[in-house]
Amino acid sequence: MGRLKIGNNKSGFTLDGKPFFYLGDTIWSAFTNVTLEEWEYYLHVRKTQGFNVLQINTMPQWDRCMSDVGVYPFATEDGMKFDFSAWNEEYYERARKMCAMAVKEGFQLALVVLWLNHVPDTWGSNMLDINVMPEAFVKEYAQKIVDEFDEFDPIYVISGDTDFETEAATGYYKTALEVICEKSPESLKTLHIRRGYDMIPEVLDEKIDFYMFQSGHNSKGQHMAYVLPENIRKKYPKKPMINSEPCYEQMGYSRQEYGRFGQREVRQAAWTSILSGASAGVTYGAHGIWNWQKMNCPKNPVIGEGFDEPLCWQDAIKFPGAWDYGFIKNVLRKYGSQELVPASEWIENTTETIRMAATEEGYLVYVPYNTKVCIGRELEGYTCRALDLAEKRVADIDMSIQDGRTVVAMHPFQQDVLLVIEKG
Repeated sequence: MGRLKIGNNKSGFTLDGKPFFYLGDTIWSAFTNVTLEEWEYYLHVRKTQGFNVLQINTMPQWDRCMSDVGVYPFATEDGMKFDFSAWNEEYYERARKMCAMAVKEGFQLALVVLWLNHVPDTWGSNMLDINVMPEAFVKEYAQKIVDEFDEFDPIYVISGDTDFETEAATGYYKTALEVICEKSPESLKTLHIRRGYDMIPEVLDEKIDFYMFQSGHNSKGQHMAYVLPENIRKKYPKKPMINSEPCYEQMGYSRQEYGRFGQREVRQAAWTSILSGASAGVTYGAHGIWNWQKMNCPKNPVIGEGFDEPLCWQDAIKFPGAWDYGFIKNVLRKYGSQELVPASEWIENTTETIRMAATEEGYLVYVPYNTKVCIGRELEGYTCRALDLAEKRVADIDMSIQDGRTVVAMHPFQQDVLLVIEKG
C-alpha cells in the first residue's frame, strides 16, 4: 500500500491514483493500552465497518484509561511522568508491530507527533505540565518518529488537540514539522487543533497538506461542525479538509453538563461537516475506544471536562454509529463526486442545520428532521430521493417549482435523511 496523495482538485485524497475517502477512527491510546490480541480483533471489526484510517497518538494519551499494558516510550515510575532522557525501545518495537498489523489489513495510519500536553503554553500543558518536552529535545523526538514509523507511509499529525496562543507553542510545532518535512518529504502532514478553533499560524499552514478541525464534545457547540469548515474555506488556501474529532458516540457532554451524544447526533456532525466543505473525509469516535476503557481500571488523575464514565471497549466497539459512518463512505462513492461544493446558501429554511452541496450530477442535502425544504433555485428536470439515515430506507420525494424556487416535499421518515437530487 502506498502513501496517500492530494487530489488534483485539492479537495480530497487519492491512493494509487484512485479517489480515497478518509474514514478515520480515533484510537489515540493504541500503543499503550491495547494488547496485541485485542488489536487483532479491533482491526477486524473496524475493517468490516468500512474504516480505512486510524488516528493514533505516538505518545501515551494523557487522558487515557489507565489499563495500560505497561510499556512506555520512556522510563517512568508511574506511567504518567516520563524521563525524556531514557528511551524504551521495547515500546517502539511493539508499536511498529501494531502498525504492521494495521497496514496489512489495509489501514492508513495518522500518527500524532506532539500532543498538546508536551508543548508549553497550550491549554493542556497549562492544566498539567508534568510532561512538557524540553525544547532542545523536539528535533530528536521528531527524528525518532520518522525513523520508527516512516516505513508504514503514515500521515504525520504534527499537533494533538492544540492551540497556538504563544510563539513558544508555535515554535515547538514548527521545529517538529520542519524535521518531518526534511526527513519524510513525500508524506502528508497536518495539524489536529482544539475544539472550536480555526487559527493556524502561517508558518505552519505553508507546510501542511490538509486541514483537520474539531467540532468536539461541547453540546452547545455542535454548530461548529459546519461553522469551522466554512471559516477555514474563507481564511486559508484551498486544501482537503476533514472533521477529525466530531462528538464521540456515548461521550458525556463537556463542561460538566449532563447528557450523552447518541447515534443521531454523531451522524449529524458528520454530514453537516461534509456538506459544508470538509468533504475529504470524517473521523468517528466511540467513548471507550479512544481511551481504551477496561473494567476495574485505576482512575486517571488527569482532570478533564467531565465527559462522564465510558463503557468498556468491548461494548463501545459495537456502538451503532460506527456503521453509520461506513454508510457515509458508501453513499458518497455512489452519489458524490470528486468534489462537493457547499451550496447551503441556497437553502431558504430558517435552520442552519439543513446543509447542501453540489455534486457533478446534482445535489446532496442533509435534513435533520422531516420538513419541507425550500431551495432558492429552479431545479427543473431533477428528481429527488430521501435516504433514511437511521433505518437505511429510500423514498421517492415530490418536488415542485414555485416562484423561482424549488420546494422539496416533506419526507416520510421520523429521523434525519440525505436528499439525493439528480437530473432525470
